[in-house]
Amino acid sequence: MNYLRDKRFLGIVAILVISFLSLLIVTHLLLKEFSIIILGVIVLTRVISSFIFFDDYKLSWSKASTKTGLMKIILAIISFAVYAPVLYFVFDIRFNILFIEMIFYSFIINILVYVYKYYHTVGLQNKTKKLVIYGAGKAGLQLQREFLNTEYKIICFIDDDEILQHRSIDGISIYSSEKYHTYYDKDKFDLLVIAMPSASKEQIKIVYENMQDNFSSIKILPSIQNILRKEEFTKQLKDISVEDLLARHPKDLDKKQIENFIKNKVVLITGAGGSIGSEISRQCNLFGAKQLILLDHSEFNLYQITEELKDANIVSVMQTVRKIDFLERTFAKYKPQIVIHAAAYKHVPLVEENILEGISNNIIGTKNCIDLAIKYEVEKFVLISTDKAVRPTNVMGTTKRICELYAQNVKSNKTEIVSVRFGNVLGSSGSVIPKFKAQIEAGKNITVTHPDITRYFMLIPEACELVLQAGSLGKGGEIFILDMGEPIKIVDLAKKMIALSGKENITVEFCGLRCGEKLYEELLIDEADAKTQYESITVASKTLFDIDELNIKIEELLVCEDKILKLKEIVPEFEHKLNKD
Repeated sequence: MNYLRDKRFLGIVAILVISFLSLLIVTHLLLKEFSIIILGVIVLTRVISSFIFFDDYKLSWSKASTKTGLMKIILAIISFAVYAPVLYFVFDIRFNILFIEMIFYSFIINILVYVYKYYHTVGLQNKTKKLVIYGAGKAGLQLQREFLNTEYKIICFIDDDEILQHRSIDGISIYSSEKYHTYYDKDKFDLLVIAMPSASKEQIKIVYENMQDNFSSIKILPSIQNILRKEEFTKQLKDISVEDLLARHPKDLDKKQIENFIKNKVVLITGAGGSIGSEISRQCNLFGAKQLILLDHSEFNLYQITEELKDANIVSVMQTVRKIDFLERTFAKYKPQIVIHAAAYKHVPLVEENILEGISNNIIGTKNCIDLAIKYEVEKFVLISTDKAVRPTNVMGTTKRICELYAQNVKSNKTEIVSVRFGNVLGSSGSVIPKFKAQIEAGKNITVTHPDITRYFMLIPEACELVLQAGSLGKGGEIFILDMGEPIKIVDLAKKMIALSGKENITVEFCGLRCGEKLYEELLIDEADAKTQYESITVASKTLFDIDELNIKIEELLVCEDKILKLKEIVPEFEHKLNKD
């Protein structure tokens, strides 16, 4: 090693020289003592301790931290405790001189190291962009450290904690959101980072709506359970998405109840490769299912979920629920204890154009699964239903309502059969959000059917957890309704996604309601509902229907010419909407 070219080595030499000169002046002016020999012994002792025992010259100045400075002080005290008695008894050097030297050295090395660090990380950086961190907790502090070596200059922190609002971090002020707007309301900075991994979606939404006009870009740190602890926070930041703003977490989710329901059970999931079925499969695996029977007629969808869960105890069955003979072999072979029926055609316009296929897959497929579950004494059968089954205006919703009627009124013997009804899930295949994202990425205007159309939304994982929780509650014949919160106007959703994209040239176009589509969805047919022990789950009142008559009408539905008329006969509240409004 060429010590003369090593900046740290030369830096330590400079510190020793400064310490020596400072000690020389102090001992001469304050202590009225002056001895080159004594001072030489002290400096030689410091050189030995610094260069041989403590390796001060190896200290990385640009990466020094508070912990580094503290360790230097502790080592200086330890060295003082070791050599001070020796120098006192051998050279008759007074303790006060040695103590002053220790203070000088500790102070000077810390001051110079931190001055160098600041100059290296701030002074040499070309800070061309301006950043604000929302959240002055541990996550915010970590981000502040990581942003030091970037092009971003941190303007301030924002925090809702009133105590923190009167403090600063490394000279960076902490403001309340109100005070921030007082100082910077007319400024538009480059980036806002929301560093609140424990915050609820409601809190994130409030921050976004309060700050969106003041920043070119807003990024968010993942939730606390999704943070990768070994990776830098700056690498985990993601653009805030519409899912972050719309998602709502049920406050009364009882994971212990779900675990007791699923653990050590053989669970058959139909439609296991779809948006809902695949998440149900993941959840059942997480909650300790003994074995998962993944059934789907789509080869690609089944392959995807099979690959994802290949380390779990799974069986992949490529099968349609419409063929009862093949389906029965699966029930007979694997003897499931729980069946979660997620297989269905759900896309309203497509089912309108393929009515027979919709009836066959949704009604007959569900009937096959329920009948086999009863025959093979499945403990619990959970039917995934939809808000479109309430006063349906389309074929898809009507088929699902018939499935609910069958599930409620069939003679189930030892099998507890329940239905779970909920609205749209964010990001599912065929849902409006992926469609809007694709239009935005292509630079096209977003098409919305009607300015007043509304829908309920929930995240897929949250909906699926509540499905399992509702399934665990059922004793047979219930229709459970998930609390979807307040309905959201689709046009507002579209505008929010455009704002998040930053593409100002995109607008919203209205194209008219499609066949079978209505302006708003409902979750209850009437208000005669009952509460469960969980606020997020309600039970709809039961609709009685003679099961033998229902079976006859289903058979007639398959062979009749006017299927719409027969659907109306089975579901009198069905009002078919044919034309665009």
